[in-house]
Amino acid sequence: MIDFARLQSKFTTLRSNKAFELFVVIVIISSALLVGAKTYELSPLAITLVVWLDRLITVFFLIEISIRFLGEENKKDFFKNPWNIFDTLIVTISLIPIDNTDMALVARLVRVFRVLRMVSVIPELRLLLNSLIKAMPQLGYVILLMFIIFYIYAAIGSTLFEDINPELWGDITISLLTLFRVMTFEDWTDVMYETMTVYKLSWIYYLTFIFFTAFAFLNMVIGIVVNVLDEEHAKVRKQAAIDAHEPTIADLQQQLEEIKLLLKQQTK
Repeated sequence: MIDFARLQSKFTTLRSNKAFELFVVIVIISSALLVGAKTYELSPLAITLVVWLDRLITVFFLIEISIRFLGEENKKDFFKNPWNIFDTLIVTISLIPIDNTDMALVARLVRVFRVLRMVSVIPELRLLLNSLIKAMPQLGYVILLMFIIFYIYAAIGSTLFEDINPELWGDITISLLTLFRVMTFEDWTDVMYETMTVYKLSWIYYLTFIFFTAFAFLNMVIGIVVNVLDEEHAKVRKQAAIDAHEPTIADLQQQLEEIKLLLKQQTK
């Protein structure tokens, strides 16, 4: 008779094993290399080899996701993790035999997304992505303010420089693209010198725009992301201390207050 509790314990130990995680990462990288290999012209033998390797990788992913599912104590909790849902969906679609049908393009695209499984396997990558997602509400206001600055400068540029170069300043949408080129420093001096032949002080327009966008707003974005990342790291350290039953600063402060209270009672 199968001892399911013992089997589950083995699966739990296996999925948290560093060597197993490293092997999964190697397989994911191999899967990405196979996707890249299919973009080249290959010999019939190489194509056959790539197809069989892709099938082996798909089978491995099925086994790996099964181990992770069976190693979960509460099976319902497994699907509460969005990354587990993503992994299961990618593996399930990869099993559908649609390579020789009209959906072959979809099958290839799904195999490209298998590279994202590296994020679900490596905790540090999950932390970075989660921090970026949690920073989005704050970044939204920065992006909105940046768009306002873009729009104002695009309207000014279209009004002043349209006659100089309609291809760059013909309307506000083209002006927005031109300003994006200026912000990314893609030959922006050529654009500036062209307008300076008519408006000698137009350099003020470009330098102020670059200051607001490339310097000020970019640093704001970096600051927000770094701040959220620090908060996530603090949460991870706190949770690790709780899991290890190590006292946190709050616990030590509480214990110190209890000692002070006890000493006061004894002196009385």
